[in-house]
Amino acid sequence: MAAGEHIHSDFYIELENKRRIVNTSIQRIFAEARDINRDLREALRYTIEGQGKKIRAALLLWCCELVSGSVNSNAEVSAASVEMIHTSSLVHDDLPAMDDDDMRRGRPTCHKRFDEATAILVGDALLILAFESLAKYISDSNVAAALIGELASAAGPEGMISGQLADLKAEKTKGTKQILEYIHTNKTAKMFRCAAAMGAICGDATVEQYDLLCEYGLKIGLGFQIADDILDVSESSEQLGKTAGKDEQASKVTYPAVIGLEKSKEIAKKFADEAIAALEPFGKKAQVLRQLTEALLQRKK
Repeated sequence: MAAGEHIHSDFYIELENKRRIVNTSIQRIFAEARDINRDLREALRYTIEGQGKKIRAALLLWCCELVSGSVNSNAEVSAASVEMIHTSSLVHDDLPAMDDDDMRRGRPTCHKRFDEATAILVGDALLILAFESLAKYISDSNVAAALIGELASAAGPEGMISGQLADLKAEKTKGTKQILEYIHTNKTAKMFRCAAAMGAICGDATVEQYDLLCEYGLKIGLGFQIADDILDVSESSEQLGKTAGKDEQASKVTYPAVIGLEKSKEIAKKFADEAIAALEPFGKKAQVLRQLTEALLQRKK
């Protein structure tokens, strides 16, 4: 399957199944954390149980399934942790000091529904709970350490946080393709790579399988962010579930702004093709990941 081909309806059924697994795992973790402040729990539930696509978490589950044949409990906990980290980043990104957005996942952002202080604490809580869950529920200490290391590296100062700061600093500048690549790699693609890597670890992948899935994750992450930039200028707020046109209003450095819309689409397809090429050694077993690549390229929200 090459990028640009039809997505079978079974893919969306599979994606919904994975979303349910992630939601169940998150709910189980929350249920066992009995001492959370009542007001904080309400805000956490509002934020984490929103209608997010949970693409990164689903990617983790699919990668585990690909190399081991099934989803195991380690993968379920890891997928919940990845979703917590991702959601924490969205809560903080939406704050007035950052991207200052009023909508997320089709409803008011956390700081609009509650207040800024609560939103800061919700983001912090999700970030910490993600790592606590890996330390608490992954029974093999070596596997737990490997998973924690992957997630910390991708989400921390050598990954997502640096990407976010670079994105903020680049606002109202002319921007270059080099800066764009740095922002996209760190802010977005490393978390996709991380999800694939964690799935591989949970499935006890070989070194070769791990490397291939990491390459796949990085490439679809890069393509995903370009597609996101394109959607911001081509779709409505109602379609996106968040405020459209925010990148242009904030003078963000994006692919459409720097190289134009059509060239951006070409580069997104190039990354999709490279991602699919990384799956070749897995044969037909990787079909769902090929479908995921195509779904991310064609998405409308």
